Amino acid sequence: MLLTNIALFQTIIEKGSLSGAARELGLSPTTVSERLAALEAHYGVVLLNRTTRSISLTEEGRTLMEGARHVLAEMEDLDTRIRQGAHTLSGLIRISAPSDLGRTIVTNEINRFLAHHPSISIELMLTDGYIDLVGQGYDIAVRFGEVTDSSLRIRSLGSKRRLICAAPDYTKKHGAPQTPADLKNHNCLVMRFGINLDNVWRFGPDIVKQIVTVRGDRVANDSALVRQWALDGHGVMNRSELDVGPDIRAGRLVELLTDHAAPATPIQMLFPPSRAQPRRVRALADQLALRLQAGGQTEAPTE
Repeated sequence: MLLTNIALFQTIIEKGSLSGAARELGLSPTTVSERLAALEAHYGVVLLNRTTRSISLTEEGRTLMEGARHVLAEMEDLDTRIRQGAHTLSGLIRISAPSDLGRTIVTNEINRFLAHHPSISIELMLTDGYIDLVGQGYDIAVRFGEVTDSSLRIRSLGSKRRLICAAPDYTKKHGAPQTPADLKNHNCLVMRFGINLDNVWRFGPDIVKQIVTVRGDRVANDSALVRQWALDGHGVMNRSELDVGPDIRAGRLVELLTDHAAPATPIQMLFPPSRAQPRRVRALADQLALRLQAGGQTEAPTE
């Protein structure tokens, strides 16, 4: 019963409310509340701060949530190995990835993975913003840039070049910038990450490092949309080679300012701070790492 209540507690956190957990598990809200109370009584602590509108983890609740993911995953792996054999992978994997990268490389690898592991199910969330891996119950997050949360487990995948690029139609109409400073006279397509605008573009270290604050008539928090704007000829963008490499090789975009290389950006996979990962998570992480470190170049997934 204790493990069942811990699993219920995890569902409450993932769904954001007792009523959401009740709907997910087909239980009454009263039953969920009673079982949460029983779990808190077992540990002798308050696990959730509850109001009529929201819930939040106490420090003890966060500790339980982090440990619960490890314990429940190990129990599920053990159950699978006993019931279906040591080489069978099954269960749910929840993964978050940037919007554009998620629609291309990550989705292709998920398709390949599921073709070989039919007992796996995957929930993919595409977002270019911050996510709380522990609080939202994700197993893997793929992210560009430096990681500020030191509690997370990090698997570095190296660094990828950032490319200044635009559609051929845009450069025919407006010309191509010859120096980073010329970008001030171009319509630049800008990403928003939460409250932060990615409108400070850095160049170097070729001859001299330069920093240019750009602007334009389009800003979005969706990298796939920004890329589509560039493909449609609306402006200049600054993107990872993982996102735009295929477009440049196909001639849909042209790389600009090639003599003023922008600094490379780290890419990594993030994991909750548990001591061990389920085999299914490790297997998918290994497959994704190979593809991303290879620059994402692969054949289209087979049906």
